[in-house]
Parts: sequence; C-alpha cells; structure tokens
Amino acid sequence: MKYNIRGENVEVTNAIKEFVERKIGKLERYFDTPPTSDVNVNISVYNEEQQIEVTIPMSNLLLRAEEQHIDLYAAIDLVVDKLERQIRKHKTKVNRKFRQQGSPKHVFAELEKEAVEARQTDEFDEDEIEIVRTKRFDLKPMDSEEAVLQMDMLGHAFFVFENAVTGNTNVVYRRRDGKYGLIEPS
Repeated sequence: MKYNIRGENVEVTNAIKEFVERKIGKLERYFDTPPTSDVNVNISVYNEEQQIEVTIPMSNLLLRAEEQHIDLYAAIDLVVDKLERQIRKHKTKVNRKFRQQGSPKHVFAELEKEAVEARQTDEFDEDEIEIVRTKRFDLKPMDSEEAVLQMDMLGHAFFVFENAVTGNTNVVYRRRDGKYGLIEPS
C-alpha cells in the first residue's frame, strides 16, 4: 500500500508517519494479496482534539474511518480497530453471500409515504437552500445488499450505486425505524 499522509494544523513527523504506516500495514494480513491502493490519511488538530481520517479505496470496497481523541496515537489505534471491524464484516458478508447464491433478495417499500410525511414535517424557506459541496464518483455495479453494507461501513445515511442486474442508478437509505429502503427509477 502507498501512503498519502497529510496534516492540518499539525506537522506530520517521521515518527507519526512510521507509526501510521506500521499500524495500517497490519491490515494487509486480512487480504490474500496485499492491496495496491493508496491509503489516504488526514491528521488534524482542532482545539487540542486530535482527529485522524483514513480512506482506503479498493476495487470492490471502500474502507473509511475517522476518530477523534486527545492523544493522536490513541486515535490512530481506534481508527485501525474500526477498519479491522469493517474488513471482517465485509469478508463475513461476502462469504455468506457466496454460500447463499440464488436466495431471494428483500426490497423495502413505503418510500412514497415517507416522502410525503417528510415534506409535511420539514417546512423550510427555499431562499435558505445553499449547496456547499459537490461530490463526483464512479458508480460501481452491485446489488442492494452490498450497497447497504458499503453504506454502513461508511457511516452514511444513504448510498448511491449502479444496480448490477438492471444497470439503473439506485439509492439505499436508512429509515427512521432503523430498517433500510431502496429507491429505484420507474
């Protein structure tokens, strides 16, 4: 793995670089062949709070974790623990999916009803809408279960993906009741 370590409001010393590379390098044991992807590490300090964010983009998986702690080295340990859990969860899911090939897929409904309820409860002034960030990314073909797994690993409330069966752009999202929903074009 190639490391891209950046610091915001903190100087990234050789000791910090070596510690980050050694700790994150231990993740290679979870793979048959070591990943050839870049490891992006952002270290920042705000109000004496150390924050580390690690992103490892791979061909069928995006590993991402961030942690905050008073001690930078403790934050690094915590973020590596999160990444290990994500890898183990993904491997378990892939193995289970491999064993259960052909099983029926469950799709959650009631999207339209929730959208109407959301519009009724979220009244806002259109003049106050401001887009502050735009993201662009490649959509990877996958099924809805894999998309939910990716969404959970990223810690997001929704995930946009290309449906491997239909080729359409779909969105999975976490509902207020803790279950998941799927948005498909008609």
